[in-house]
Amino acid sequence: MAVHADVFKHALGHFASGVTVVTLANENTKTGITVTAFCSVSLDPPYILISVNKESYSLDILKDNPMFVVNFLAANQQDVSNQFASKSKDKFQGISHHIEKLGLPVLDNTLGFLECKVVNQVSAGDHDLLIGLVENAGIDDTKRPLLYFHGTYDELKRASE
Repeated sequence: MAVHADVFKHALGHFASGVTVVTLANENTKTGITVTAFCSVSLDPPYILISVNKESYSLDILKDNPMFVVNFLAANQQDVSNQFASKSKDKFQGISHHIEKLGLPVLDNTLGFLECKVVNQVSAGDHDLLIGLVENAGIDDTKRPLLYFHGTYDELKRASE
């Protein structure tokens, strides 16, 4: 018998994760969602994985244009995470961004980004797992990551600090 959903959610809250915003667009719309379920899959070829709720409007956008950007949020971008996690119609309102190689919106002032083309989509319960081939990347080594732990945001501290 599987563990109860509340117990599972509580247990997962004890795993610190980086916070990302996945941005995407088609001809008519640009949008994004906050995602903590992100991981690398393969170095050769360079694949990553994100998990998206099946009820997310983002999956409809991906049908039209199967590409997305994973934006790694910096420690000072809690407001960006909250805005993209909201039900707001215009997720980009007041959010500085630019267009990169694949023609998708990339958030400014982040720790980094990965532009990806979807190579596989797998149904997994109430989510879809999207595997993306990384086509472009950018990093800002001067920034620190935004973390999510036990239901709240946190910052990474070096062990020597």
